[in-house]
Amino acid sequence: MRVASARGSVQAVALPAAANTAAADSAAAGSAVHTTSADLERDSNTIHPMPHVPGVDYGLLDNLVGYGIRRAQLAIYDDFIRSLAQWDITPPRFSALVIIGNNPGLKLTDLANVLAVARSGAVILADTLEARGLIERRDSATDRRAWGLHLTRAGRSLLEKTTHAVREQDERVSATLTAEERATLLGLLRKVARLDRQD
Repeated sequence: MRVASARGSVQAVALPAAANTAAADSAAAGSAVHTTSADLERDSNTIHPMPHVPGVDYGLLDNLVGYGIRRAQLAIYDDFIRSLAQWDITPPRFSALVIIGNNPGLKLTDLANVLAVARSGAVILADTLEARGLIERRDSATDRRAWGLHLTRAGRSLLEKTTHAVREQDERVSATLTAEERATLLGLLRKVARLDRQD
């Protein structure tokens, strides 16, 4: 089924430990590119959760934190893809633009570490953004052996547009939460992901 295939590509991108980030990014972009204008118009303000299939006993799964997070992530990810489809920007591409924009001159190795991907995946991601005229490589001010990554004027313009769209999308997917609940959820997710560790 096409739906299963699309969600399969989403799974590949969403897991930081994916072996081939470039392939995952390409798959996500492909699902966005093949979204029709009619689909976008119909779905632009709609979240598509993954409802339980009638008559199926989910047993232990409904009591697993990981399973609950995964179901929510898939629904949110699908909505993210639709929200940025017109710019052909996937979550990895958006994340890279944000990080590079906030850290001019960032080295490729550091970008890979921030995104939790292999350096080879970061190379292909950077090559894709550079080919589209969104970023450029310049001599690093701190390491003559490395390049520093910078947004171009086109990259800054696109980031501004997509950031607005992402903020709207984030507000939409969390619309059922109060401000306090949203803050609590973010805190709990950071705790589960161990993002607050001081290693």
